[in-house]
Amino acid sequence: MLSQKLARAQPLLRSSLRPTITPLTSRVQVRCLTQADVEDPNMNGGYINPPAEKRQFRDPYADWWDKQERRNYGEPVHEDNDILGMFSPEEYTHFKPGKGALLLGAFIATVLGLCAVVYPYYPDKPSAPRAFPGGLDLELGGEGTLHATSEEDR
Repeated sequence: MLSQKLARAQPLLRSSLRPTITPLTSRVQVRCLTQADVEDPNMNGGYINPPAEKRQFRDPYADWWDKQERRNYGEPVHEDNDILGMFSPEEYTHFKPGKGALLLGAFIATVLGLCAVVYPYYPDKPSAPRAFPGGLDLELGGEGTLHATSEEDR
C-alpha cells in the first residue's frame, strides 16, 4: 500500500508553496493601561466600572470586610483589578524625582571626593623594594646573557 502511494506521488502544487498571511484578528494585541478610561459602551456587559483607585492608597485602618485587599463585601471590582490591587507593584511615593536626582548627585560627589582625598596617600609601590643577592642582571637580560636573536638582527 505504502509503496503504491509513493509510486503515484504527485509534485506539489504551486498554490501550496505560497506563504500564508496571518489575518489581523489572530495577531497579538497589546492591551494599554489607559484602555479602561476609554468609553466603550456594552463592551463589558453593562458592568459599572468603579473609579480607578489603587488599593495601596486606601486607609489601612478602616473597617474593611477584606482587610488584606482593603475591600468591602459586594463592592464592585475594577476592570483592572490586577493593576490596582494590593498584590500589584507598589507605587513609589517617598520623594519626587528632583529630590532623587539631588540625592544621587550627592552620592556621586561624595564617592569622587573620597577618591580625591585617598589618591595622594594611596601607595603605588611597596614600602621597601626587594633586593636580590648579586641582582637579577642575568635573569632580566643584562650583560652576559644568551639572546634569542643574533647580533645582526638587533
